Amino acid sequence: MAKAKKSSKKAAEKSQEINLERLAAVATTPGAPGYEKPIRDLILGSVTDWCDSVRVDNIGNVICHVKGKNSDEPSMAAAHMDEIGFIVKSIDERGFIRFAPLGGFDPKALTAQRVIVHAKGGDLMGTMGGKPIHIMKPDERGKALDITDFFIDLGLPGEQVNELVEIGDPITRWSPLVEVGDCVNCKSLDNRASVFVLLETLREIAEEKIELSNDFYAVFTVQEEVGLRGVLASSLEIQPKFGIGLDTTIAFDGPGSSPDTKVTSLGDGTAIKIMDSSVICDPRMIRYMKAQADAAKIKWQPEVLTAGGTDTAGMQRNTPGGAIVGAISIPTRNIHLSTEMSHKEDLRASIDLLKLVVANFDQGDWAI
Repeated sequence: MAKAKKSSKKAAEKSQEINLERLAAVATTPGAPGYEKPIRDLILGSVTDWCDSVRVDNIGNVICHVKGKNSDEPSMAAAHMDEIGFIVKSIDERGFIRFAPLGGFDPKALTAQRVIVHAKGGDLMGTMGGKPIHIMKPDERGKALDITDFFIDLGLPGEQVNELVEIGDPITRWSPLVEVGDCVNCKSLDNRASVFVLLETLREIAEEKIELSNDFYAVFTVQEEVGLRGVLASSLEIQPKFGIGLDTTIAFDGPGSSPDTKVTSLGDGTAIKIMDSSVICDPRMIRYMKAQADAAKIKWQPEVLTAGGTDTAGMQRNTPGGAIVGAISIPTRNIHLSTEMSHKEDLRASIDLLKLVVANFDQGDWAI
């Protein structure tokens, strides 16, 4: 297995080019699965000048097309724009909201978290409430929490809550983006870090006038967190020969970790996916991505993830005849919590690698 390459001085300098204001806007804009309109509108407001065409399909994916020399063998990169969230399930007479999850949650991570209920009359800040530990029985204190143990408290009278909030209103977490050392910390870096990487790649391809070997479709997909639904629809339509998934991956590299459990480490570069539970990446694509990274001295690390899946699988499976797929993954600590953390240099390396990968498919050996 190849070792991660050390970054050059130039690459280290480029890490300072990460635009934190743009990243913060992408990360904090709401967009629960099925309710992606706010983040979709932000994306649509950015990409028009960078692409030959931009459109939204029936399910809500944003599909950006950049022409290349070869239109017969298109490439596609998919970054899902939905974030894990909740949906209002019921409201009692006192105004306390019960909810259902949209995506996977560890219930213990919900304690006292701030959330935003996106109601018809405007956004309402709330907090996750539960039974105080002071009045729990001994057997309750040791019991694993369930999502049904929580409710949302808007701090308003029941009558007012029932006037403002409807069953089915989406709910997202509240957590601003902050810098922590060499890293950024925020909710929903899964997968807004990848949305940022794809947006910056489109911007830099346009501004640097990079000529692409193949037509390129940059797709910001919906409803990945509830079953890869957006990428399945877009892959079937685009039918890419080459597919690149963009997502975060586990960085369990702190106390208690081991080489077998860490998956990736922050600051060791972008990750080239070998496999996860939903996909075994094509060896031809893995070799191609490694060669592009090595030639440009881009710092990278291999990723073998035995649980979890990404849009990569959707492109591979839902393209007639199958697509040649790989994935660029962003190492991230505390995934699916409100304190997700990614390293700025890893974000920069992900942009640099994606630009090269989508520009140079004619340099790959695609013989099977």
